[in-house]
Amino acid sequence: MKLTKPRLALICGILCISIFPILVKLKLTPGLISAFYRMFFAVTLLLPYVLLSKNFKLPTLKFTLLAALCGILFASDVAVWNIAIQDSSATQASLLTNLSPVWVGIGSFLFLKSKPATNFWIGTLVSLFGMVTLVGFAFFVELNFNQAFLFAVLSGILYSIYLLISKNVLSKVDVLSFMTISLFASSIYLGILCYLLNEPFTGFSDKGWFVLILQAVICQLCAWLSVSYATQHMRATRVSLSLLSQAVITSILAWLFLEEKITLQMVIGGIILLFGIRITFYDKTISLKKLSSKTD
Repeated sequence: MKLTKPRLALICGILCISIFPILVKLKLTPGLISAFYRMFFAVTLLLPYVLLSKNFKLPTLKFTLLAALCGILFASDVAVWNIAIQDSSATQASLLTNLSPVWVGIGSFLFLKSKPATNFWIGTLVSLFGMVTLVGFAFFVELNFNQAFLFAVLSGILYSIYLLISKNVLSKVDVLSFMTISLFASSIYLGILCYLLNEPFTGFSDKGWFVLILQAVICQLCAWLSVSYATQHMRATRVSLSLLSQAVITSILAWLFLEEKITLQMVIGGIILLFGIRITFYDKTISLKKLSSKTD
């Protein structure tokens, strides 16, 4: 597998996103206000750069509105995921959110011209089995279908819709202009929502403010500039499935910084998950008929 620029950008984006659950797990700020400042600080840093460097190009009204819609969808995704992580376990929230490749695959099949290849569906099944192994089968028996559960599922659905729409927008709009418009829309939307729900905008510790800035710079700007570039040049289904690997990296980071245990089962599950992702990058289409005929 050649490491092209889009693939390198995707790897960089995944690494940056992987630290996000660790930062949220610290619970230094409420989930909703954390999502607001992640977007607000990111656009505050990005806007002067794109204006001074003259990299911002206002697209047509149609694509401006679609980019703004992407911002609202992504902001909603981050907000409900934050709440899901803080109200349950990071494991449950991450698992259910990472069902997004399934929704992306179904959405691509229904609405996009480029249909998911056989390799995608095989890779998805293998990756989901790996994720189940990583978390533990007993986890599903104990699933608590409460608000946190519903929010985690909703997060995955929102992200899949965001990815499908952004794929369309990024075919006509450059990455920096898209990010500027979507972040601006995200900030306004979340700011109004936080105000209406009486969320605290101040009163955090120095450590809390530092984590908020870190989320904006690393988890938002660096991560999503990279992922948006990858989305622009790669299939949306492949990008969404590759993002599953963040669960493996997050587990390692949790072991290093939060002293969470890594078991042999988690290692095996992570290997299966990554193998499933690798299948989607296999250039030749895997024929199930040929595989079954060989076994016969």
